[in-house]
Amino acid sequence: MAPMGIRLSPLGIAVFCLLGVGVIYHLYAGVLSSRIASFRQSRVDLRDLLALSIEAAVQGGREVKRIREDNTLEEKTKGKTKEGASEKLTLGDLNSHRKMFYLIKNTYPYVQVNSEEHANAEGEATVWTRSIPGDILEKVSGGKEVPAEKVTVWIDPLDATQEYTENLQKYVTTMVCVAVDGNPVIGVIHKPFTGYTAWGFVGEGASLAPRASYNTNSPKVIVSRSHSGKVKGFVQAAFGNSTEIIPAGGAGYKVLALLDAKDEEYEKADIYIHVTYIKKWDICAGDAILRSLGGQMTTLKGEQIDYSGSEGNTGGLLASIQTDHKALVNRLPPREENKQ
Repeated sequence: MAPMGIRLSPLGIAVFCLLGVGVIYHLYAGVLSSRIASFRQSRVDLRDLLALSIEAAVQGGREVKRIREDNTLEEKTKGKTKEGASEKLTLGDLNSHRKMFYLIKNTYPYVQVNSEEHANAEGEATVWTRSIPGDILEKVSGGKEVPAEKVTVWIDPLDATQEYTENLQKYVTTMVCVAVDGNPVIGVIHKPFTGYTAWGFVGEGASLAPRASYNTNSPKVIVSRSHSGKVKGFVQAAFGNSTEIIPAGGAGYKVLALLDAKDEEYEKADIYIHVTYIKKWDICAGDAILRSLGGQMTTLKGEQIDYSGSEGNTGGLLASIQTDHKALVNRLPPREENKQ
């Protein structure tokens, strides 16, 4: 008698296939889910990053204000600047750094974040709640995704530390800048002691505006308070011996002095000039805000500043708003005439 073969019914075949699919699903679903999550994390919506940058600046600012008001600065000197000045470090710098750096890094781990400070202590566990302020929703549409590897975030946890130690509160800011392929796209400047926050998104809008007019024939020039003597001759060679020069602390403050920052007190300036080495976390946010309003911040030779790669800008800077920027560059003397 011939042996009988095992024969499956159509229902049995279907059940067998479903079991096979189930096994394959359980084997690969986890891998697929992980890859999808990784892909989503590796892309960043710039509107979200603007809102996150504002929240980071505000959180850092709270620490800056609290420590100054408690008078627990724990002031130290972390070294000398290239010009030989003492470079201050306080607990306000470090606590603000931790709040700002880890909020951004925990939310977007694939994004490069460069900060002026480095905290040795363990990072904050905070992750952004994805709350977007109404003015951003009104002015900026979503869906502006870019690959995370194209993004560099520059944060300055406490701009104007020297003035902070002297309790010159009006100069102090916290700043965040988002650069894409080295171009500044988003800038946030927050004033901890008044709560005022300025932001700009190139091509989308800004929270503030230029002033109604600027004098470029005999401009008021705002410069570094700590290097005003070095820049004085340079400015006078460009615009005349009677040029009004305004010394001020903090690069963020100097940029806001060019604009119409409502309800805020500033010396009103027409242009901003810096003649020595300056770090990119000092200037990137202001550069983005100026660009969002049709202004420019360049080296003294009129070159755009690249916000990828090295942390420093060696070419000095010239910042203006709603003017013929190239004409201003052409009025500047050769930089070697400035005795640095």
